[in-house]
Amino acid sequence: MVRLTDIVEKVTRYHPDADVDLINKAYVYSAKMHDGQLRKSGDPYFIHPVSVAHIIADMRLDPASICAALLHDVVEDTPATNEEIEELFGKEITFLVDGVTKLGQINFTSKEDQQAESFRKMLVAMAADIRVLLVKLADRLDNMRTLEHMREDKQERIAQETLDIYAPLAGRLGIYWLKSELEDLSFKYLHPETYAEIARKSKRLAKDRDKYITDVTRRLKAMLIERGFAVDVGGRIKHRYSIWRKMRTNNCEFEQVHDYVAFRVIMENVADCYAALGVVHSQWTPIPGRFKDYIALPKPNMYQSLHTTVIGPGQRRIEVQIRTQDMHRTAELGIAAHWKYKSRTGGLDAKDAAQFAWLRQLMEFQKEVADPAEFLDSVKVDLFSDEVYVFTPRGELKVFPRGATPIDFAYSIHSEVGEHCAGARVNGAIVPLRYKLKNGDTLEIITSPQQQPSKDWLEFVATARARSRIRTHIRAEERKGAVKLGRELIERAFHKKDHSFSRWLKSKGDHEAVLKKFKVSALEELFAQVGYGRVSATEVYEGAVAAKDPAAREDLRPSFFEKTVRKVTGKDGHEGIRIDDVDDVLVRFAQCCNPLPGDAITGWITRGRGVSVHRRECPKAMELDPNRRIDVSWSDAVKVDRPVSLRVATADRPGILANVSAAFTESGVNIREANCRVETDGSAVNLFQFTVSDVAKLRTLMRKISQIDGVYEVQRT
Repeated sequence: MVRLTDIVEKVTRYHPDADVDLINKAYVYSAKMHDGQLRKSGDPYFIHPVSVAHIIADMRLDPASICAALLHDVVEDTPATNEEIEELFGKEITFLVDGVTKLGQINFTSKEDQQAESFRKMLVAMAADIRVLLVKLADRLDNMRTLEHMREDKQERIAQETLDIYAPLAGRLGIYWLKSELEDLSFKYLHPETYAEIARKSKRLAKDRDKYITDVTRRLKAMLIERGFAVDVGGRIKHRYSIWRKMRTNNCEFEQVHDYVAFRVIMENVADCYAALGVVHSQWTPIPGRFKDYIALPKPNMYQSLHTTVIGPGQRRIEVQIRTQDMHRTAELGIAAHWKYKSRTGGLDAKDAAQFAWLRQLMEFQKEVADPAEFLDSVKVDLFSDEVYVFTPRGELKVFPRGATPIDFAYSIHSEVGEHCAGARVNGAIVPLRYKLKNGDTLEIITSPQQQPSKDWLEFVATARARSRIRTHIRAEERKGAVKLGRELIERAFHKKDHSFSRWLKSKGDHEAVLKKFKVSALEELFAQVGYGRVSATEVYEGAVAAKDPAAREDLRPSFFEKTVRKVTGKDGHEGIRIDDVDDVLVRFAQCCNPLPGDAITGWITRGRGVSVHRRECPKAMELDPNRRIDVSWSDAVKVDRPVSLRVATADRPGILANVSAAFTESGVNIREANCRVETDGSAVNLFQFTVSDVAKLRTLMRKISQIDGVYEVQRT
């Protein structure tokens, strides 16, 4: 068990002026309040807060954080109150204890919305004082170290939560030893057999590996000392979760993971770091593409180092990390390495706090996004991913998650730039919007006033900001379309009963009862509800007119002028909704029958997803609710390639497939996919998938194929 003297000794070593009496007081108070409580293991509960305080001391945090660690469970698990804590230990420690208590109440396995909202609260606490999160991370680490006493289902739940949330946060804060241990402990409980196998194989190789590390460390140190450098060299094996992840990424076995040994070279200054890199590369062959300069381009969590992978002694791949002593301290302690003990506002000075812009951006984003599930999904992309470093044309450095595209870059500049992004130049060359940004790229965004965000963008953007802005734009456009569609449907419902929709709109006294009936505040909202399919246009008509004796509503009869206008504009017929924009978010083509321009079609108002368009002879369409059916027709202007499948039955003989393919080529149709099989009766069945712009072109193609000698049947499927 950790003793109080162990904690005090550690704290006074890095903070000689620490208030030891306050730590003693917190220790005694916590012991008194937890007296008689036991952990799942049967040990006294007090062992836990003491262990958490010891971990906080390993992070070299201030006395207030040590006290908060000792007291972090007293309010939640004992009769102690915040008022009592404040009276005994002051406002600062009370604030930290209260923050950790609230985080302790988060249940990450609750329903999705609750999980997301809980995570939102954690971000707020982090932003208020990052020490709250550091204590929570220490609390989680000690719990993970003693997880074997929990039920198996709880072990898996807590381990998954740790791997998804807490380990990446530790990495974002730059505390890599903590991140690695949390990952290994999670791995142990989530994949026990694989973990045990890697542990067993590592142990078998331990003797040879340790000797290799010792030999390379001695050789690396000697080659640098010979050239006049003051240097410290150490070697280590990468942790088990990292090895397993490398096995999965490279789809290989443990024995095929070669670069799992890493060496750290600590130099006196930055110039010596680059000089040492030259020495290493002159002695051992560097592997192309495996050099990273995190000194010139630090990670967002302030991590700095030179990384290179080389073919070392024995033809083994080894990674060499070269850094200064200050950089090494930051790499070990992360944010805690930059702690200023005199500060009472979260422990970081303004310069170092600026390095954590990701946290500030996250806070801004959580205010913008109303949907909790969307927020949590987006945060996992932004917060828990590898970075890529790119430049603006002016040389300004920007950091994005790996997989980011020019669209993400455009939205990071301004929403207007993102919305009108029509193209991009990367290093002077035009690239597609799907292009994945690479380290060192210089980007220039090309904008166009006519460009608007597309639903397709959501398939490849990587940042939460871009995804949120695109969705907001699409929702706004969808609402406009719903209002337009709903208005037209209601107008048609009025027209069928020989009543004037425009006259009803002008009779404001008639609106209030209808709005009240459908629980909406304005006509535009009513139109939107009809357009989304949540309210029927017929129901609106009945609520507006039929319920008030339609025969008596002569004031709503269309005038001669209105009837004339309807005839001139073509709205007097029965064409129904004209489909002239196949990208309309409220018009969806049924995949069961894949209608083509020129096909006889019919439409159904779906619930919340606009109009679903089917071919009239589609069997599935016949089963749909006739009360939700609407008339639809193709606009003359519609021009689009739609997917089609053809089933072609032929004789099984040489050359016939080539003749069928030639018919496609002559018709200007490109086959996207073909599936051919021979039946037991000696015939062949060929399924072709392709796109075509209209039904006339399809019929021409089908006629050509059916005329080929040996073709028995051509059928659209």
